[in-house]
Order: sequence, then C-alpha cells, then structure tokens
Amino acid sequence: MYAVVETGAKQYKVTAGDTLQVERIKAEQGNSVTLDRVLLVNKEGQVTVGTPTVKSASVVADVVKHIRGEKILVFKMKRRKGYRKTQGHRQELTVLKIKEIKA
Repeated sequence: MYAVVETGAKQYKVTAGDTLQVERIKAEQGNSVTLDRVLLVNKEGQVTVGTPTVKSASVVADVVKHIRGEKILVFKMKRRKGYRKTQGHRQELTVLKIKEIKA
C-alpha cells in the first residue's frame, strides 16, 4: 500500500515505515503529524485518484527531527560592470517517519 502526498508544494510517494525530508512543518520533535493532502492511494492494486484530493484519506507521520539542508550557492554577475554577488541558502527541513496510511 502506498500513497502520494503533497506538502510544501511538493509531492512524495510514501509507504508505511518510510523516512522522508520535507520542508519545515510547525510541529515539535516527537509529535505526530497528519498529512491530509493525499492525492492518490494504491491499496492492493485498487488505485483511488483524488479530485484533487482523496476524501477521508490521510497519512500519519512522526516528526523525527528538524534539520537544515545542504548549502546552495547563488552567484549573480553582470558582465563588464564589475557586479558580482555570491549568496548562500540552506533550506529548513523536517524529517518525518511514516507510521500509517488511512484510506
């Protein structure tokens, strides 16, 4: 059984027991989070596609920890003008462990 979940404007295919990194969720470490935006559920070959979401389907996950992603460097430059700018970015992430899929 698997589901496709949307969180942080991204879509993830999850099964029970998976660990995934999503954009920061406002939840304390160790608490449970319910993801309601379930777009698709595959239960033993029976596929349910939502319009846009599947009614009464949800995914329950535990918040393992909050981390920061790897640094991404952004370099801007205009030729012949002497303009150079280097900027870095680290995305705030939450690590989730999927407990169960309710369909």
